[in-house]
Amino acid sequence: MTDHSSSSQSAFQPLIRLLSLPAGARLGLGPMLAALMLTLIVLAALLAPLYVPYDPLSMDALARLKPPSEAHILGTDQYGRDIFSRVMTGGRVSLLIGVGAAVVSVAIGLAIGLVAGFFRAADGVIMRIMDSLMAIPAILLAIALVALNGPSLHSVILAITIPEVPRVVRLVRSVVLSAREEPYVEAAIALGSSMPKILIQHLMPNTLAPLIVQGTYICASAILIEAILSFLGAGVSTEIPTWGNIMAEGRTFFQIKPGLIFWPGVMLSLCILSINLLGDTARDLLDPRLKKREA
Repeated sequence: MTDHSSSSQSAFQPLIRLLSLPAGARLGLGPMLAALMLTLIVLAALLAPLYVPYDPLSMDALARLKPPSEAHILGTDQYGRDIFSRVMTGGRVSLLIGVGAAVVSVAIGLAIGLVAGFFRAADGVIMRIMDSLMAIPAILLAIALVALNGPSLHSVILAITIPEVPRVVRLVRSVVLSAREEPYVEAAIALGSSMPKILIQHLMPNTLAPLIVQGTYICASAILIEAILSFLGAGVSTEIPTWGNIMAEGRTFFQIKPGLIFWPGVMLSLCILSINLLGDTARDLLDPRLKKREA
């Protein structure tokens, strides 16, 4: 049984190797800047209620479309709302959607992928359903789901999650199909180990490294899709400030007030770029076939 345990724990070696490296060896200059930028964006969004000077929903008809000043460092929008307060507060919802969609997609995809990869009888049915979902463009499916459930935070997370689940399922299934032929899995089956134990203890650890990478891409994609849905009028209710909502509301006044789109667009771009750079770095470090950083 000791051999079986040590074999199953070998799936954690990429993660152990990553955590044991010095910070300078784990990250180059680009990823370190990306990590710093993402940390600053997350902290700025989470702590926004403590430092923003105005209520992001407070309107002032006498202060419409004001230029940057000491009172409003980024100016105001068409309703007299402070742009700085709205951009900083809007990051909280955008990040929540990104992280929420990533976590839910990975959790559901992991469970379904384990079943599809291990049980041959279920594999065909599950994968045909996944293929059917992947045949529908993600944006169109998301718009349809939001229209069906109404514009709310939960609806947007659900609409983004469903198109991402098939991709996670295919990833987990491919890993499980390879891992289930390993001697330690066959030995566990021969010794009468329960199916939940085999799936959780022996097979699931093999999926952790690729799932971490896939989760970062889903998070970045979810933030972008939320902005697209908001720009199309199918996102979160306009009463809730998000980067996408702020840009969608400001597009009419772009020619006379480009900051309405520029500032939330900058925050959105920096956030997505940072997440993708960290995802690429995690892929290089966690994939044993890539030796770029071991020289």
